[in-house]
Amino acid sequence: MAAGGRGNRNAGGGSNATPVHVLMLPWLAFGHIVPFAQLARRLLASSSSSVRVTFLTAAGNVPRVEAMLSSASSAGGVVVVPLKLPRVPGLPEGAASTANLSPDGAELLKVALDAARPQVAALLAELRPDAVLLDFVTPWASHDAAALGIKSFHFSVFSAVACIPRRPRTPPRRGRSGGASAADFTYIFSTFGGQPCVHERLVAGIRACDGIVYKTCAEMEGAYVDYLAAQFRKPVLLAGPLVSDPPQGELDERWATWLSAFPDGAVVFASFGSETFLPPAATTELLLGLEATGRPFLAVLNSPDGEAVVPPLEFAERVAGRGVLCSGWVQQQHILRHRSVGCYVTHVGFSSVVEGLVAGCRLVLLPMKGDQYLNAALFARELRVGVEVPRRDEDGWFGRQDVCDAVAAAVADGGEGDNRKWANFLTDDAVQGRFADEFVRQLREFVSAASS
Repeated sequence: MAAGGRGNRNAGGGSNATPVHVLMLPWLAFGHIVPFAQLARRLLASSSSSVRVTFLTAAGNVPRVEAMLSSASSAGGVVVVPLKLPRVPGLPEGAASTANLSPDGAELLKVALDAARPQVAALLAELRPDAVLLDFVTPWASHDAAALGIKSFHFSVFSAVACIPRRPRTPPRRGRSGGASAADFTYIFSTFGGQPCVHERLVAGIRACDGIVYKTCAEMEGAYVDYLAAQFRKPVLLAGPLVSDPPQGELDERWATWLSAFPDGAVVFASFGSETFLPPAATTELLLGLEATGRPFLAVLNSPDGEAVVPPLEFAERVAGRGVLCSGWVQQQHILRHRSVGCYVTHVGFSSVVEGLVAGCRLVLLPMKGDQYLNAALFARELRVGVEVPRRDEDGWFGRQDVCDAVAAAVADGGEGDNRKWANFLTDDAVQGRFADEFVRQLREFVSAASS
């Protein structure tokens, strides 16, 4: 038996099984923190589960993470532990996540998290968890876990298809509207200030870990999962597509009042998350395309410098009463589930598509970088979910009429595709329970085999 009380586990699970202690360390971006929190809730909700979770994040994120995990933490199944990030020149004081940071600031945040390695190593030695789930940024944590006899897993917050290994290419000229190009994929091979690039961190983490976890299932991405398992020659565990719990509380009065003024399913909601930024030309074409639909719309667009997005000339006057452009954070789940919202224009983050499907929205897919293009191909062409905005072949440019036509196709009769099939699949409690139970069983068996 290893130090810290980790011994043989009852691989069958059940109430008499020794709890499996899982430590989680996501990258400090809420697009990564949220899936880790969702997985923590899933582990703790499993009918066969005897799991406890320690969740590490920067101190400034703790209140928000605790709110995400409130139902699980009230039962004593999860503890959120703060990390004190060392000061890094150029990084705003108190920065704890990529929210409101420039791309360069986000790179400095990686440096700060790297500098917190001694804190993480000390917690591993003190807590001696059975398994560690890590993001792409911290391959060193796998090495520190291995030195203590602790098994580590790389947890990918991306779809399986987006994780297929690719090699960099010389990027062609970028499209005027910020459309698809090889430049969107070569970012992961770019270094900043001499620090390891995303690809180097990712490869190092996969090589160092004992297994890989994907938030997908065989029904949606079976062929890609099989390929990755053969490619990496590592055990692969599937957590299933992670579905957010229904939102708590009420929608802000401002948005509730505005949305309620329109008929059921009339409103187009366009949102690109907190870390996908449209170039000015793309912003113009998107907004003019939404205007051209003749439908009421709410567009949430952010900029890397945190400044308000500038709309086209006289745009606000023309769409007054039926169109709103705003920046910052909004209650996306509440808005998607509002009765008047019928269409969702999304950047095709995997979690965002799942949220839109579960809310019953028709989807318009407008990817802007990296994995989003691959997600769009998976959902639109293989799973028959959503309508892609057409782009020009040579440079990926899209125009206002392309946006307008895609919205029209999505909301038209017959534009639903297999949305309802996959929405039913994702919201089936029995299916979700099966994913959770199977993941916990596999994790327990892995830990038991390692410690016996």
